[in-house]
Amino acid sequence: MFKLTSLNLNGIRSASSKGLEDWLGQTRFDCICVQEVKAQADDVAGRFEQLAGLKGYFHFAQKKGYSGVAVYARHEPSDVIVGYGSSEFDAEGRYVELRFDTPHAKLSLISSYFPSGSSGDERQQAKFRFLEEFFPHLDRLRRQREFILCGDVNIAHQQIDLKNWRSNQKNSGFLPEERAWMTKLLDPVHGGLVDVYRQLHPDATDDAYTWWSNRGQAYANNVGWRLDYHLATPGLAAGAKSAAIYKGRKFSDHAPITIDYDWGR
Repeated sequence: MFKLTSLNLNGIRSASSKGLEDWLGQTRFDCICVQEVKAQADDVAGRFEQLAGLKGYFHFAQKKGYSGVAVYARHEPSDVIVGYGSSEFDAEGRYVELRFDTPHAKLSLISSYFPSGSSGDERQQAKFRFLEEFFPHLDRLRRQREFILCGDVNIAHQQIDLKNWRSNQKNSGFLPEERAWMTKLLDPVHGGLVDVYRQLHPDATDDAYTWWSNRGQAYANNVGWRLDYHLATPGLAAGAKSAAIYKGRKFSDHAPITIDYDWGR
């Protein structure tokens, strides 16, 4: 069994101060994908190169204290891809891919952090540009290899993926264009990927949320959104056995989503 988790840290130093490493040490993960590291190489050096015995591979943003993603892995990858070739978004630290290739199989694990458009129209337009260029990248990749992309996608796909869907239909994260993009990505003919959590829990509502606003009593009242995903090629998704969203401790405004995969069956 391969245990893979994903978590938006909202700052690796902040999450660590809230007990992240203790929790990771108690659960034997094979791989940990994190987003919003909010640190630079100098901040990571001597402190966060490893978590729970796993080695980290990073894509830092050029802007300090912003974005940044990483994959922590138990096994040495055959290759590490930093960025996906975007002239605009690679500077923002949004994509790192670990490849584990053998003569018989090509497998990638990806940590990605999609832009948020909640701060205004300028960033919403940037989010749309990201989605437009990221779709063909994923489409090309799935034709070449098996992969699982873990990340904060900043999109709630369906009505059951957020508490107050009616009042959020004109808000970033639940816009019709964003939801249509997800639908296309998960279409067997077009995008060809699988929303692994939904495959295992097709009807889950309140238990499925992974993000809560810091405003008001959103967390206490479970007024949440499902923004964090495992998106996999069908061959790997078929091996998914169980999924869990951990809420025992709060490391950031997101909760970690863990899925156990049984490879090759």
